[in-house]
Amino acid sequence: MADLADEASDMLEYVFFNEEPCARFQEFLVARGLQSDLEERDPERIIQVEESAVDDALADEIDRFYDEMFALDQALHESESPTSRENYHAAGVVVNLDDGRAVYAEVAPDLLSRVMSALEPQDLNDLVAAVVDAVENPDERSFCERMRDSTSDTAD
Repeated sequence: MADLADEASDMLEYVFFNEEPCARFQEFLVARGLQSDLEERDPERIIQVEESAVDDALADEIDRFYDEMFALDQALHESESPTSRENYHAAGVVVNLDDGRAVYAEVAPDLLSRVMSALEPQDLNDLVAAVVDAVENPDERSFCERMRDSTSDTAD
């Protein structure tokens, strides 16, 4: 019979401070067939997932989504906090560059909060990736020309 310390070490834990990113993270886990436990403490919420239910590929996917939700969580927290010299009022979006670097684009917390209330994190990632691709690999043809050329490429 396993003791409680062994059972606790078999759980993956994810910490949130705001309800919205926590709920989105739980929905994400459910969509992947995972069961989770939510423990609400003041001021945090802790989601636990049994480690044995998560393979390496799924763990990577969960980690990426958690990073997005934690960034949203932080942005929400900062947008609700008064600004001061000690408490910066800022948020950022991770931008993955073609050379493998990841940098942060600073975004006003209230703007990011509004965007995240309308978009799923993957949609925002796709949008940012499309902008990064356009900047790093400029195509000076008009949008119509690109659509025509991509349609003719698939027709052949």
